[in-house]
Amino acid sequence: MTQQQSVQDALGEKSGFQIWWRMLRPHTLTASFVPVWIGTAAASMDTSIHIGLFLAMLIASMLIQAATNMFNEYYDFVKGLDTEESVGIGGTIVRDGIPPSQVRNLAFIFYGIAILLGFYICFETTFWIAVIGLVSMLFGYLYTGGPYPIAYTPFGELFSGFFMGTVIIGISYFIQTGNVTSEIVWLSIPAAILIGAIMLSNNIRDLEGDQENGRQTIAILVGRHKAIRVLALFFLTALTLPVIFISLGMMPIWGLLTWLSGIKAYKAYQTFKQNNTPLEMMPAMKFTAQTNTIFGILFGLSFILEHLTNWLI
Repeated sequence: MTQQQSVQDALGEKSGFQIWWRMLRPHTLTASFVPVWIGTAAASMDTSIHIGLFLAMLIASMLIQAATNMFNEYYDFVKGLDTEESVGIGGTIVRDGIPPSQVRNLAFIFYGIAILLGFYICFETTFWIAVIGLVSMLFGYLYTGGPYPIAYTPFGELFSGFFMGTVIIGISYFIQTGNVTSEIVWLSIPAAILIGAIMLSNNIRDLEGDQENGRQTIAILVGRHKAIRVLALFFLTALTLPVIFISLGMMPIWGLLTWLSGIKAYKAYQTFKQNNTPLEMMPAMKFTAQTNTIFGILFGLSFILEHLTNWLI
């Protein structure tokens, strides 16, 4: 059995439709679903929800993230970072033989569809949304594209958390209510931190390979063990903020439900501590993504439950 086949078997990779499905990196797409959900759920406290705008925003955000994932795979291949033995990537190019140009072009098509959805959102709200959307798409491309990719610097977690967390939550709230408040900006911070945690966990897993290829991520700069502690700090901060928000009257008591996500966060932390190889650390990546998903769903649900409680009373 070849090294490539061993990696494919270990990752459970199959042929056919799953090749294209893996290219989207579906386990990461909750990072675009969660912010739209939180922004919309928070808006439900102030107005009735426009379902068309919610769906357009949701689909556009997921398309942009999927395209970003494709650009990531394309440019990592072009720069020689991904090989047949690389763990954690979609493997569409290096293991499945899909032409790199096809992956890149599909990413641009996804961007095009997202732009069309953006026009619908703009017609229903304001064309300033187009400016913000285009800037976000540009940074999505520059994350691994361009001469100085953001993903190769210590700022990958910051940029991904800000644009995929704070910006998307703010837009999702704005298109429903017509304004952006200081509260929604504060409320976006836990989601932004957990999206950054997904990127950090990815960089912890890929630390050795990234270091060999000249990247300067946080994980590389502080070392593996300290990076795991930073990840734990991300988790603790995200879980603590809802308690502060509740005490300040910014979110309902239902926000305490977000602590249920701490189970997955603890599993991610322990798995990283107890394992050393990229393949062994793959479950930790999954637990980190699940932490973001569970936390985000419960965070948004707290507003829906409060809204329903007030309506029933």
